[in-house]
Amino acid sequence: MRSDPPSEATYDGMRLRQWARGAARSAGIERRDLLRLVAAASVAGPLADLAAPAHAAPGAPSPAPGIVKPLPPEVFTVRGTNAETNFAALRSTGLLTPADRFFVRNHTSTPRIDSAAWKLRVWGDALSGPAVEFTYDELRALPSLTRTSFVECAGNARSYYTTQQSQQVSGTAWTLGAIGTARWRGVRLADVLRRAGITGDAVDVLPRGLDDEVISDGINLGRVRRPLPVSKALDDVLLAFEMNGEPLPPDHGHPVRLIVPSWIGVANIKWVGDIEVSAAPLVSPWNTGLYRLFGPGHPPEGSAPLTRQTLKSAFELTPGASFAARRRHVLTGRSWSGGAPVRTVEVSTDGGARWRHARLRDEPRSSSWVRWSADWLPKDRGPAVLLARATDRTGRTQPEVAVHNTQGYLFDAVVRHEVRVV
Repeated sequence: MRSDPPSEATYDGMRLRQWARGAARSAGIERRDLLRLVAAASVAGPLADLAAPAHAAPGAPSPAPGIVKPLPPEVFTVRGTNAETNFAALRSTGLLTPADRFFVRNHTSTPRIDSAAWKLRVWGDALSGPAVEFTYDELRALPSLTRTSFVECAGNARSYYTTQQSQQVSGTAWTLGAIGTARWRGVRLADVLRRAGITGDAVDVLPRGLDDEVISDGINLGRVRRPLPVSKALDDVLLAFEMNGEPLPPDHGHPVRLIVPSWIGVANIKWVGDIEVSAAPLVSPWNTGLYRLFGPGHPPEGSAPLTRQTLKSAFELTPGASFAARRRHVLTGRSWSGGAPVRTVEVSTDGGARWRHARLRDEPRSSSWVRWSADWLPKDRGPAVLLARATDRTGRTQPEVAVHNTQGYLFDAVVRHEVRVV
């Protein structure tokens, strides 16, 4: 009898060892190209702040070619093919992030896919029979459920490695806005895999997107894809077709995307077109050269592939915001963790000399953020530094310094928010 699938931690370490000795199969790319990618990833490069000015007039083309929805500059900062949500724009929203304020992370550009012509193909050597296809209507006819979950880019807050810790990293210069929380409705991936005939030999499940192939430094990486351990695939993963009660918008995965609660954003594949179910371990560029940790604080061959997100807090304020002296203000923000629900949030209005508890405005839940508030009565005019730090139910608290890695992933240190009292 086959034993239970390995836990996430066991899986991570096992895949790292299998990759190192060449025992994992490269899905859709030559191993030599993966090795080139790993070599490049181990060297920190200059932070690529791809921000482009967002001054398009109403009705003008998007300031980010390849993104479909409008990107008003008061809501988004455009970063190349991506759009970061300005955290101040969330203050007027509730727990859920409206689709028109949800950040966009594109490796290429948003495809326009007709749901009537779309099919999901499930295939692989760990199925009991041939490939199985599901139409959009067939998928929607299956038993569905809703799940509230944040989606967050692994590089969210990357820029603070440079601005706060004076460390060089490569990648898009996100601040804290590469995250959004939504109520997703869809079908459990486990139900689809079982209908397709998944067997006890299954080891990895590899969803693949329908966006364009990614070219990096002359290497064709293929379409975005990243294997999931079968234990996660059969647990809480959704094939989602609705976002906040509406069909998925194009930029957020229409017609169907993956939602992988608490895991880094790249695992939440958008525009899913096919899923391979494999009896052998799989690797792709997105869990070898990308989305692993390289640098002095990590193994020479790099860390295990990243899975769960880390712990962060953010004020719902614009950078450099002004506050009137000797008046009461209410500071608001949000905190979240991929490890466990947030337990407490503390704020400091004097650069960290003193801390006090913020008021939580939501019931803390796994895979979601919690909103909070704190009163502030500033007395002295001049610059001030606001800090917020969260502790989750595992007892983990945001550190003062994040452990450096060359690609700037999983920044979890307390972020310094500089303001002025006038």
